[in-house]
Amino acid sequence: MLLVALGLTACGEPEDTRPGQPVAHRRAAFKEVLKVTEPMGVMLRDETTFDAKRFAALAQRLHAVRDGPWGYFGDGTQYPPSHAKDDVWSDTAKFAAAKQSFFDATDRLAAVAGTADEAQAVMAYGALENTCRNCHKAFKRD
Repeated sequence: MLLVALGLTACGEPEDTRPGQPVAHRRAAFKEVLKVTEPMGVMLRDETTFDAKRFAALAQRLHAVRDGPWGYFGDGTQYPPSHAKDDVWSDTAKFAAAKQSFFDATDRLAAVAGTADEAQAVMAYGALENTCRNCHKAFKRD
């Protein structure tokens, strides 16, 4: 039993043991963003009633956590368990533009969330999803 447990843990990703654990912190910060965006998407895709108040509260929470990951992409943080491609550091202008697109999309989402217009919320959320998808395609390894 012990050998099986050791074998399974050996297959996992390495722990971030570097000073300050920047990779672990940015991953945790991205998970916070995901904890906010997932319920928004579920509401827009799967629920029968759009809850404008809840959506607006989630949009405000997203705005509050959106800055979290970005400060942890410093030089020397491209080591396992990171899934970031080297392009994050070699094409900093493109990475900065992707980050700004994300910020712009969260601003738009926050602006329309207060209107209680579901159609606008759907469009703004779709634009936000696209910024995430595009950034992952360009800057994240599978």
